[in-house]
Amino acid sequence: MTKHERPAGGAPVSKDSARIRVNGLGKHYGTLEVFRNVSFDVGEREIVAIVGPSGCGKTTLLRCIDGLLPVDEGEIWFDQQRVTSPLPGVAMVFQHFGLFPWKTVYDNVAYGLRMAGAPQAEIDKRVPEFVKLVGLAGFEKAYPYQISGGMQQRCGLARALAVEPSVLLMDEPFAAVDAQTREILQFELLRIWEQRPTAMIFVTHSIEEAVLLGHRVIVLKGRPSGIYETIKIELPHPRTRATLREPRFAELRERVWGTLMAEAQKAEFELEKP
Repeated sequence: MTKHERPAGGAPVSKDSARIRVNGLGKHYGTLEVFRNVSFDVGEREIVAIVGPSGCGKTTLLRCIDGLLPVDEGEIWFDQQRVTSPLPGVAMVFQHFGLFPWKTVYDNVAYGLRMAGAPQAEIDKRVPEFVKLVGLAGFEKAYPYQISGGMQQRCGLARALAVEPSVLLMDEPFAAVDAQTREILQFELLRIWEQRPTAMIFVTHSIEEAVLLGHRVIVLKGRPSGIYETIKIELPHPRTRATLREPRFAELRERVWGTLMAEAQKAEFELEKP
């Protein structure tokens, strides 16, 4: 392990308490190697944010963890089960909502439960609970085109939470909404996590978002990418808008950004090549 790969700010998660374990992961498409030797654990009640320059494989990594894509090296474990395909207990929230336009809010939230074979009585109990949890009570009969982008993402979050997952995977979930809605949703997610803490992996391009939400921030760099640094976010909970004004928040944000700056500029230059 190089000096840049060591965990910063504290000891890693105990293997006994890890909900997700990623060990030596590698992925390539033909001759293109996306990432190499990626290893980390996620605790049962921990939010791990993953940041990195465009094209470093953040979304690919998340889809591998979800079992949607096969890996070429290494392995992923969910509790005591190796991940080779999507597993019960793991739910994903996508960037572009992923709602069915022909289904109401209620039916979109109920979809995962129905796919899991939940009885109607359980669906009737759980769906209103999670619709209320994400702040959509009163909109159960609305269709996606009738509600705002922020409300659509709340609906997608409720659908994922309704199956009561042990692991929640989030792929740039707030990137498609405006800045004000994004901030509202960030604090809504923190509020929900405080009520129902679970293991969460949160992929984002936003350094501020990663520091606000994460207990640890994993920084991916290089081509192929790998874990350059793991930064422990020592900020108290519950986190509120006041957290954004704390000097320690600014220090951690600058530390992550300073780690990424040169790589991000390089990636942008390469993407602009004809």
